[in-house]
Amino acid sequence: MNSETLFYIIIGIIVIDFIFDKILDALNAKHFNDPIPNELEDVYDTEEYEKSQRYKKERFKFGIITSTFSVLLTLGFIVFDGFAYVDEIARSISDNAILIALIFFGIIMLGSDILMTPFSWYSTFSIEEKYGFNKTTKGTFFLDKIKGLAMTVIVGGGILALIVWFYQFAGDDFWWYAWILVAVFSVFMNMFYAKLIVPLFNKQTPLNDGSLRSKIEAYAKNVGFKLDNIFVIDGSKRSTKANAYFSGFGSEKRITLYDTLINDLEEEEIVAVLAHEVGHYKKNHIIVNLTASILTTGFTLWLLSLFVGNPLLSQALGVAEPSFHIGLVAFGILYSPISEITGLIMNYISRKFEYQADNFAKNTYDGSFLISSLKKLSKNTLSNLTPHKAYIFVHFSHPSLLQRYRNLKAGI
Repeated sequence: MNSETLFYIIIGIIVIDFIFDKILDALNAKHFNDPIPNELEDVYDTEEYEKSQRYKKERFKFGIITSTFSVLLTLGFIVFDGFAYVDEIARSISDNAILIALIFFGIIMLGSDILMTPFSWYSTFSIEEKYGFNKTTKGTFFLDKIKGLAMTVIVGGGILALIVWFYQFAGDDFWWYAWILVAVFSVFMNMFYAKLIVPLFNKQTPLNDGSLRSKIEAYAKNVGFKLDNIFVIDGSKRSTKANAYFSGFGSEKRITLYDTLINDLEEEEIVAVLAHEVGHYKKNHIIVNLTASILTTGFTLWLLSLFVGNPLLSQALGVAEPSFHIGLVAFGILYSPISEITGLIMNYISRKFEYQADNFAKNTYDGSFLISSLKKLSKNTLSNLTPHKAYIFVHFSHPSLLQRYRNLKAGI
């Protein structure tokens, strides 16, 4: 195989992936107007249903525009030797391999972020604003951008620098060191994300004493779940959409409730949602997901070590001088079909875990409260109640509302 053949393979992967994704999107959109299943007829009234239809169709059209622009930008950058141009800029600034890689990815990521910001702005301040979801101020929008870039530079840049350094002294065996680094970082972030990262973007406060906290603590005690950390996050700072999540393990485990969730749901429904989250912990889903992620990362890094030193990878992107950072870009594109397969497997497992967590909540609390909470959350986010099965299989990490309803209703 020569570099020209590899170039066309890279282009082909990008184009085929885009076409496949758009076919799925279109297939899903064809079912927007399907009759709502009888079990979910009480989610929307007529006016709300029409609003949800408008929202789905607008997001679908906007998604086509955004993804088309993104893929054309990527193809144009490859065809017109954009990577070679940025590589030359990086090499003109430094001759240190680590600094070259940092400058190279820094330019590409900053350029991409700038070009995609208008789309993010329109999504937030036009579409989300129109349908009553957006609570983000323009100041918060740009501050989030700055904080996000700073995080990328500090954390992402630090990890990239270490991986390039590993490659310099260990050669093809660098993947062992990189794997250990990423594994330790993943465990650390899983443990302390809520303490270290979340406060940079949101305010977290302990849930006040009262009937809700008492009900949560009574449930936790009933199922033998030690729970000292219950926090409320100011999700309403950015959106009306509600959420709750579980993070950490051991002494660092905590449950976080969005303030919008507390506003939208009754106390019993909130406890039911938390029962679902406790189910994830009791079923060891967090450990399993973390382990699977670490193993997948190890496999990816091992595969990268087999190819990254091949000069064909750099030449396929128009760069004559082989380098780790160019090889990493080419490998990332070539690896995407495998990534799609691992993504399908992880989504399948995730959906199974959601059923298990729902069953745990149903068996330890009252499943009817979880059903009503899921319906309210779907209504308040104008969710699609009739997604296509193929779209669910490829993209959904959770079962659809109808699937979860039927699973929860069984045995109640």
